[in-house]
Amino acid sequence: MADITIFQARTIVTMNPSAPKATHVAVRDGRILGVGALSDLQGWGDYELNSQFANMTLMPGFVEGHAHAMEGTLWRHVYCGFFDRMDPNGKVWDGLKTLDDVLDRLKQAEAELTDPDAPLTGFQLDPIYMDNITVTRHDLDQVSATRPIGILHASGHILNVNTKALELAGMMRTGLNHPGIELGADGMSIGVLKSPEVYMPVGPIIGLDRAATDADEPGLRDFAKLCVRTGTTTVTDLASRLDDNAVEMMLRVTGEPTFPARVVPLKFFMGHTPEELISITLEHKKKSTDQLRLGRIKVIADGSIQGFSARLRWPGYHNGAPNGLWYIAPEQLSEIYHRALEADICVHTHTNGDQATDLALDMLSPALTAHPRPDHRFTLQHCQLADPAQFRRMKSLGMCVNLFANHHFYWGDEHYRLTVGPERAERMNACRTALDNDVPMTIHSDAPVTPLAPLFTAWCAVNRITASGRIQGEAEKISVEEALQAVTLGAAYTLHLDGEIGSIEVGKHADFAVLDADPTTCDPMTLKDIGVWGTVQGGRIFAAADL
Repeated sequence: MADITIFQARTIVTMNPSAPKATHVAVRDGRILGVGALSDLQGWGDYELNSQFANMTLMPGFVEGHAHAMEGTLWRHVYCGFFDRMDPNGKVWDGLKTLDDVLDRLKQAEAELTDPDAPLTGFQLDPIYMDNITVTRHDLDQVSATRPIGILHASGHILNVNTKALELAGMMRTGLNHPGIELGADGMSIGVLKSPEVYMPVGPIIGLDRAATDADEPGLRDFAKLCVRTGTTTVTDLASRLDDNAVEMMLRVTGEPTFPARVVPLKFFMGHTPEELISITLEHKKKSTDQLRLGRIKVIADGSIQGFSARLRWPGYHNGAPNGLWYIAPEQLSEIYHRALEADICVHTHTNGDQATDLALDMLSPALTAHPRPDHRFTLQHCQLADPAQFRRMKSLGMCVNLFANHHFYWGDEHYRLTVGPERAERMNACRTALDNDVPMTIHSDAPVTPLAPLFTAWCAVNRITASGRIQGEAEKISVEEALQAVTLGAAYTLHLDGEIGSIEVGKHADFAVLDADPTTCDPMTLKDIGVWGTVQGGRIFAAADL
């Protein structure tokens, strides 16, 4: 049997400007041997011609620069989201439009539990679509007062729990003093826990038996199914505890010959001193493999805009809500940056609000002066409210940005009317401004916050359409070509992997998204509707229909 496979396609979109389109790609040992016409590739020797994609389009496998493997794990719980959504097995769950709908689905799931002490866990709650109501422990007590119940918000930054969960956590008492714990008139928690720092200790009690940011083994496998269904061949797990057991599991699972995606997990900063964080990450880096890329850090500076826990500059929230939460002290962030630069470790920092973005920029500048790294690629994640002056600062500091394009659709209307007001909502996730200021840029889903679907994410950045159908931020639109660049080479660049993935050219991994149509020739409004047959990852073929 020939050791070379030549894949034939109707069109191959290479993302390589020197040869942007082709019809054939030669693969040997999981890497790209050549791209072009069949006649261009026959000189490499004996080959097997694979024509199963002859009527399809190949693109570089999509690279998701901000997602969480917990997406796979959460689907074993009760979906409570507002929008219809597909699970890893291809079932589409109806979105829930009212609190009563949420409680009814939870009651149905509770009735199916046979263990009277088993917790009940929901995910993807989004009260901002329910007139921004506050879901309290009393609401969840209607489902059960005897078993612990918790629902994670869509943002991942807030957890609602019932009275039983608070009792078991030792939090059903007065004297709790934390800005992330809302108190009632009786001085006790109303069951709204804001920030991972506050809700993680309650996680095991309500059924999140690992840290809420982690995936277990079945969850990682289900997450990989979503990757195949969406054409994603490299995906981040952008905030994992990465304890010894988790690292061992991820190494073993991603090392299996049938695992279909390259996973890039980032070590979560909480629970460690800066010195410990760097030491652990350096040890992880030594264990890195092709399919599991270890050795990066994730820091969170603030919370969620739609959860009113992000830190905003003056004039603050449009509806007058108090400013959000800091998740890190300036001194701690500064020390992490200093130590990471010295150790040549890349740090990705979550900054939703513009005040949080200022903090990151202010802390990185002196750290770079002390430890110059001309190609550090420290990346601001989300960075939703950055203005042109902040993008210019990012450029001067050599930073990258990963903008949350999906927010235009899922929360654009709510940002316009409620959280930040019309002017700031129009310029949120400013892809055009980032590119015009030469800031290396990608876009993301933040799955499970929004669904993993790079073509949909590209559609959001190109069209900037909200859930109600309005165009929000015409001046910040980017072209289809720029959006496709963002979800391939752009994301790869932020991960220091652009020399290996992100385009179809000689020497790179044979990672392809197999599509029903060419996204570069379709109507930009139909970009999100292009079907995904599956993927080729490292030369191995994975069909979504076989999952």
